Amino acid sequence: MPDALRSLLLACHLLAPDELAATVAAEAARLGVRETVLYLADYEQATLLPVPGAGVPERPELSIEGTLAGRAFQRVEVLGSAGEHGHRLWMPLLDGVERLGVAELLLPEEPTDDLRDSLWAFVTLTAELLVVRDAYSDVFSRLRRRRALSLAAEMQWELLPPLSFGTDRVVITGGLEPAYDIGGDSFDYAVNGDTAELLVVDSVGHGLPAAVLAGVAISAYRHARRHGLDLPDIAVAVDAAIAGQLGASRFATAVLARLDLGTGRLRWINAGHPEPLILRGTSLVRLPACPPSRPLGLQEGRPAGCETRLEPGDRLLLYTDGITEARSPGGEFFGEQRLADLVSAAVAAGQPAPETVRRLMHQVLDHQAGRLQDDASIVVLEWLTGGGHRVVPS
Repeated sequence: MPDALRSLLLACHLLAPDELAATVAAEAARLGVRETVLYLADYEQATLLPVPGAGVPERPELSIEGTLAGRAFQRVEVLGSAGEHGHRLWMPLLDGVERLGVAELLLPEEPTDDLRDSLWAFVTLTAELLVVRDAYSDVFSRLRRRRALSLAAEMQWELLPPLSFGTDRVVITGGLEPAYDIGGDSFDYAVNGDTAELLVVDSVGHGLPAAVLAGVAISAYRHARRHGLDLPDIAVAVDAAIAGQLGASRFATAVLARLDLGTGRLRWINAGHPEPLILRGTSLVRLPACPPSRPLGLQEGRPAGCETRLEPGDRLLLYTDGITEARSPGGEFFGEQRLADLVSAAVAAGQPAPETVRRLMHQVLDHQAGRLQDDASIVVLEWLTGGGHRVVPS
């Protein structure tokens, strides 16, 4: 193990979050790195923001579009460039397949393959330390805000799981907008052994009341799921929590889904929500007819479930109507077909799933000229069969 990696591991136990950037830069110097700067993506995933620290060179924020740093983030690749000051590397900061940002490393010359591997191990550890230290501090949350979050958005971001998760059998990625003012839309997922669990929820109303309703729905969903209930019984539990705590005028549409990762068997319950979509290659697959039940909070008895079977490589899309019903200034809906076409084009171009969702959410914003009339969220699940999903950047 390189001395820098060992030293960073030993230092991390008592490392204050606001000292992380400086400590990483000092330890990277043991590997011959002249300058080390960490950048985190903002909540909208539009900008890379440098993490300050004692002795860390000052840097401007960088756009994810049109910069070498942004391209490393988008493509999950290690990119390098030579200049008069040395050889500069841009390495993605990854927590599994979750993209946190990038690391900028300035070296005297282009690194050997062995040094490149050591640098990748060092940056990987740095990313994990960012995730761990973020749980104890506001330092990184404050940095990632290019503007203030609404109170409703603060609640929603605290409820969310990581935006992306991946194994060799499944990749799950979520997105939501408007990132700084999201209210009633949210999602959740969990992978337990051979089972992937998914929820996308759209709460009635806007702002703080909608965020409170989403919080009750997600907490009740997790509570029932962790008690090992079957899918219809989870829906009953969430329905009861909403109706019992918030009253008859409060409800949420939702899709609850469960995928067997070994067989591809997909079960879901549609509680008054837009139908899930399945993309097979670049073709949109229509699901079997399955009438939706009433929204959560308004249900009457145990809801009926729906079932189909995925094929390897299929992508399952669960989304709220804020995506498909987004209107352009001229009144044109974004629509299911545009959603399917954008994801299909991303698949054909070989984009990583997190980048597909990031671009999709920006397309929805652009369609409405940057001003959403409603919250919009999506979860994209790709079912694999153990066939080598790329995590380590090329």
